[in-house]
Amino acid sequence: MSKMHNPRHPGEVLRDYLGDITVTDAAQQLGVNRVTLTRIISGRAGVSPDMAYRLASALGTSPELWAGMQMQYDLHQASKTKRPHITRFLASNPVSA
Repeated sequence: MSKMHNPRHPGEVLRDYLGDITVTDAAQQLGVNRVTLTRIISGRAGVSPDMAYRLASALGTSPELWAGMQMQYDLHQASKTKRPHITRFLASNPVSA
């Protein structure tokens, strides 16, 4: 998977997919609370694996599309975090495939 520069939150993409459908109607069709869907669309919550399956069913996409977008977004956000230097493990017993 290639690294994206500043990927969009999947909630922003979902907003585009919904078009003229209201959040209330979409939440009802997805079987989730309106607040839950609003938090995803606003970028304050991520797309869970369960939600990825719900969105895939409702929008004719794949769950991997939504999970992949969420992973790319999360990895990009994590890449901006400063962390201590970590040295590589020295494998004394390499695993053979």
